[in-house]
Amino acid sequence: MSPQLPSEEEIRAVDLSWKRYLLPAIHPEGRKILAAECLVFGLPGALGFLPHCAAFFAFWLLGAAVLVFSFYFFRNPVRVPPLDPDAILAPADGIVSNIVPLVPPPEMGLGDKPLVRVSIFMSVFSVHVNRSPAAGTVSALRYVPGKFLSVQDKDSEDNERQLIALDTDRGEKLGVVQIAGLVARRIFCPLSVGDRLAAGQVFGMIRFGSRLDVYLPPAAALCVRPGQVAVAGESVLARLPAKDTP
Repeated sequence: MSPQLPSEEEIRAVDLSWKRYLLPAIHPEGRKILAAECLVFGLPGALGFLPHCAAFFAFWLLGAAVLVFSFYFFRNPVRVPPLDPDAILAPADGIVSNIVPLVPPPEMGLGDKPLVRVSIFMSVFSVHVNRSPAAGTVSALRYVPGKFLSVQDKDSEDNERQLIALDTDRGEKLGVVQIAGLVARRIFCPLSVGDRLAAGQVFGMIRFGSRLDVYLPPAAALCVRPGQVAVAGESVLARLPAKDTP
């Protein structure tokens, strides 16, 4: 079977300009934050509430630093998922911090037997946009309030988290858990049960350092090991057995 090649339209659509590297798109949640920061740091000076002195310039310098960090933090760079229907992709940028067999939370409907759980730790410098690990339909959602503890090297029973179960187009079930960390204070997940997701599609984000767990289907073959760098929507965490084609 000959390989499936990209179309001419896809090739022409590839952006190789400097904007792709220095001016990535911003997640909608980040636009709200940037707008608020512009008001806080720009309006007082524009209205003349701040005198033109050293304190004035220090205030604006602080504002510029906060804006640059917020732009960097809420960036949503272009990601292109691999052309592999059997692949389970990383849902987050970061470091593969842990791989263990574990019984998934019962609210996800993934059964009561241990599944391989792959954990990806996101630092404050990671891209915090989360992407679907496979194409499928959201079958279960459960938000669990909790504490904000370090998720670098511990399990997350006490942390705030969002549970997501996905029925993949391959007929497998997998689970994704967004976990708020020591600094993270908000999980953003606007999904509803029944929503359709494409592989690599953005579905949410977590602010300021946190972790995502993926519960793999029993038949999946692991493709990563602890310490690897994961790229959301592109890195392959595992592969399902290839289905026979007629």
